[in-house]
Amino acid sequence: MCGLAGWLGYRHDMRAQAEVVRRMTATMACRGPDETGIWLGRHCALGHRRLAVIDLPGGKQPMTTVTADGSVTLVYSGECYNYTELRAELRSRGHRFRTESDTEAVLLGYLEWGAGVMKRLNGMYAFAIWDERDDHLLLARDRMGVKPLYYYPTEDGVLFGSEPKAILSSQVAEQVVDLDGLREMFGWVNTPGHAMWRGMREVAPGTMVSVDRSGCRSSVYWRLSATPHADDVPTTVARIRELLDDIVARQLKADVPLCMLLSGGLDSSTLTALAAGQLRAAGTGALRTFAVDFVGQADNFVSDELRDTPDSPYVHDVVSHTGVDHRDIMLDPAALANPAVRLAAITARDLPVGLGEMDIALHLLFVAIRAHSTVALSGESADEVFGGYRWFHEPLVQQADTFPWIASPLLLRGIMLDPDAAKALDLDAYIEHRYREAIAEVPEVDGLTDLERRMRRICYLHLTRFLPTPLDRKDRMSMAVGLEVRVPFCDHRLVDYVFNTPWAYKVFDGREKSLLRAAVADTLPQSVVQRVKAPFPSIQDLGYVAELQRQAADVLHSDNGALALFDRTGLAGVTAADPKAVGTQERFALERLLDTAVWYNTCRPTLRL
Repeated sequence: MCGLAGWLGYRHDMRAQAEVVRRMTATMACRGPDETGIWLGRHCALGHRRLAVIDLPGGKQPMTTVTADGSVTLVYSGECYNYTELRAELRSRGHRFRTESDTEAVLLGYLEWGAGVMKRLNGMYAFAIWDERDDHLLLARDRMGVKPLYYYPTEDGVLFGSEPKAILSSQVAEQVVDLDGLREMFGWVNTPGHAMWRGMREVAPGTMVSVDRSGCRSSVYWRLSATPHADDVPTTVARIRELLDDIVARQLKADVPLCMLLSGGLDSSTLTALAAGQLRAAGTGALRTFAVDFVGQADNFVSDELRDTPDSPYVHDVVSHTGVDHRDIMLDPAALANPAVRLAAITARDLPVGLGEMDIALHLLFVAIRAHSTVALSGESADEVFGGYRWFHEPLVQQADTFPWIASPLLLRGIMLDPDAAKALDLDAYIEHRYREAIAEVPEVDGLTDLERRMRRICYLHLTRFLPTPLDRKDRMSMAVGLEVRVPFCDHRLVDYVFNTPWAYKVFDGREKSLLRAAVADTLPQSVVQRVKAPFPSIQDLGYVAELQRQAADVLHSDNGALALFDRTGLAGVTAADPKAVGTQERFALERLLDTAVWYNTCRPTLRL
């Protein structure tokens, strides 16, 4: 997987900046615990932290190849799942390989096709290539934005890194969050390319950023298409199954221990069943799986507006059905409430833009998994691809003229902002602006009914504005413990194909995710096939709520600079309430307060309201 960093300065001698680049690279030691390396050129310096997954002895970075016209150096994060085919094609074109790594396939692919190599890659990746032949830097990110990459233009070049903390540690970039950054933090809009820190940008999914002496230029190499769908429902279902079989086969490749995240939902159970079957056919042993649960919750579960049933019965049905080697990771309220664990989660994310306790639970799950595996596969993004969230199917949301998750009452958005801060942020106007901007991008198909047009728009918004949040969460929480998490449902071939299927196909059996269910029903227990969508589990222990209240009360009596953003009176009322009376939205408000306070103490940003 790995983490990368670098500094390009045309008016600097980067050979004298080794210490800065080492400091930037060191901030991502958790992303790459196996090796570190830097490369210093006259104008560009590159740093890399490696998590060894493919070709353990040969995939060291930075990786350089020398041509007759000069050298080309690559730092790379992620996985290229079609590297075997790329290597064969490049060999046929006369290239010679020194390693068995996917990294070298990308580097030599660049030598052969230049920036055109991007359209040939299948995978999750972010990389930087410094080409000394023309003193040109290329920053690139995968189509769906699974792997992160940030950059910060300077007067004579650019700073860049897998995470904002790498850029901020250079002490060249200013550590300021302005109104637009705060609006992104609290508005649930996730504008592509926006990095929240002033002056910093994120390479958008499916985008390349070229840097030379004239500055930075972005170009899109992939976006969702507008392709009329000619297949009928049975053909569509068969094609989805064909794609899933191929995707899983590609993403099971690793030279280190690999496992599956299993929740008992349709998405993760699908991947578990397909992967277990492929490994069994190959005679390579049982698939290892992990699930998360909370001490005592299976016996005392109470349904709520988001979760009708607990996960564990469905998890164990899948385990019995597929014969996987399974382990439940049990979390207790004390661990979830531990301030040190919250600090670790916020440090991993760089900003308090997550889901509080659910982020913390994911972090603890990954810590436990990392003791056994280096790579995990996740069912993340199937809801965005196949239309799984409940609000996809709410008529009022379908007709709403805003982001669908904002129109839904199910979204956790209780923030309790200070009135003056809320007035300065004017989130309603910002959300409206970003929504109009987003729907103007939707690739339209002629001849659609009003419902089909609306649902195509909703699917587009989820894939481009909602999905980046869970993908970033998964990447940061996993890489904070040196665990690579792959997301098969983000394969761009599957995403583009399903995006262009009619909404009537996506609900042809009267249920959510009809196409996925039909494609894999033969591999799963009926309990899972018929299960209603449930999100990541949340602890229901009232002792956890009481501890949240206690910690939040302490923050409200402190001089933490983040308090300028929050309604202290309203939050004080929540902290004083009976824990039984604290609803889902109020609990989330406490989580946001604690997360933001930890972030402020850790990062010491300058807030510009």
